[in-house]
This record gives sequence, structure tokens and C-alpha cells, in this order.
Amino acid sequence: MTETSLAITKFSDLANPTRFLALAQRLIPWMAGITALCFIVGLYLSFTTEGDYQQGETVRIMYIHVPAAWLAMMGYTIMSLSAIGTLVWRHPLADVSAKAAAPLGAAFTLIALVTGSLWGKPMWGTWWVWDARLTSVFILFLMYLGLIALNRAMEDPSKAARLSAVLILVGFVNIPIIKFSVDWWNTLHQSASVIRLDGPAIDPEFLRPLLVMAIAFTMLFLTLHVMAIRNEIWRRRIAAQRRLAARLASREG
Repeated sequence: MTETSLAITKFSDLANPTRFLALAQRLIPWMAGITALCFIVGLYLSFTTEGDYQQGETVRIMYIHVPAAWLAMMGYTIMSLSAIGTLVWRHPLADVSAKAAAPLGAAFTLIALVTGSLWGKPMWGTWWVWDARLTSVFILFLMYLGLIALNRAMEDPSKAARLSAVLILVGFVNIPIIKFSVDWWNTLHQSASVIRLDGPAIDPEFLRPLLVMAIAFTMLFLTLHVMAIRNEIWRRRIAAQRRLAARLASREG
């Protein structure tokens, strides 16, 4: 068996909820420990760096705002990959992954919007402007809320999974708009300063804590995502057992 086929086989093994639960039980403590360690280091670096000569102490909002904004887009990207898994490969846990990622993505998008407003007031002189970047992120937040409401409103999980997958893939067009909005249109929001072809434009003193905090927030997202998938598997098992018990009770009656 080749390495590629072996990797595919191991990935397909995770389609078995029981195997995924066993793996999650081993991974979650390690992931939580790494997350806590990254936050300790990241927060230490965030509060020991000097303030910016223009922005002063408000620059520290960047260490929360920027990772939250990245994760807002990453969460939707994970949902889009899960949607492909639902529609193309019929992966049993793909829709579970998408459903579990939606509340997390909404939470980080809300954090990005709130911290962006707190940062924007002293920098721009206003809490909010309807420019391309802020408006597209706000639309992303509404998309998250709509998908969460859809999943809760539909009783049939299979129908909800297929419909959600289609809507997720249609809505993915907003992700590149968020990413490149500052390049395509004239906005108050600054252009990309970390991921650039010619290298980061941020001073290393600010870049180091930002990257550590980005890793910490990413590990937090992944840890919560695995935990949410585990909880959703348990919830569906309990719901299936209740339906079975109800059918047996109706037959006996």
C-alpha cells in the first residue's frame, strides 16, 4: 500500500464516529494544554512590548482583533471544505464539522467586529463606517447566524446538511471579497500588513506577539471545534436512541 493510499485510508477511518470520538478523547487534553501555553506566552509578549508611537496603548487591541478576523475567515473556509465533503464524498462527519464550526465562526467574527470598532474610534474618529472591509465582515456575521438558524429550524438532519452545504459554498464568494477589499476599493481600513509578497510591514516587536497570539487563537478554535464535533456526535446518538425508543413504545402501545 502506497503512502497516499495509506493516508486516505486513515482519513476515511475518521468517518467512523466511534473512532473519531476515541481520537478526540486523546487529542483534546493535549490541544487544550498547547492552547493555554500559547496564550500565556502570547499575553506576556503582548503586555511587555512598547506602545506604538502613533497609536499608543490602543495598538494592543491588534493582538486580539487580527487573530479573530483571521479565524472568522478560517472558520468559514473549514465550513466550505466540510460542505464539499457533504455534497461530493458524502463524508458522515462533514456536515457535523460544518455545523460545529458555525457558532465558533460567528463568535470570532463578532469579536473582530467589536474590537475593530474599539480600535477604530481612536484611530479613525468613528466607531463604524460602511466601507468594503467592515461591511463584508458584517455580512459574514449575518451568514453565520443564518446558517445556525437554518440548522436549528430543520428537523431532518440530512436535508439540513445538504441545504446548508449549498448555501455555504454560495456564500464563500464573500471570503475573497473580505480578503482583497482593501486592495480593490478605497477604504479606511489599512491594507494587508502581515501576509504580503514582499514580507510583513509590521515591526518585529509587534509581529512576534501577534503571531504567537494568532497561533493561540487558532489552537483555541481547533480545540473547541473538535469538542463541538464530539458533542454533536453524542447529541445525534442520543436523539437516535430516543426516536428508536419512541417507535418501540408506539408499537407496543
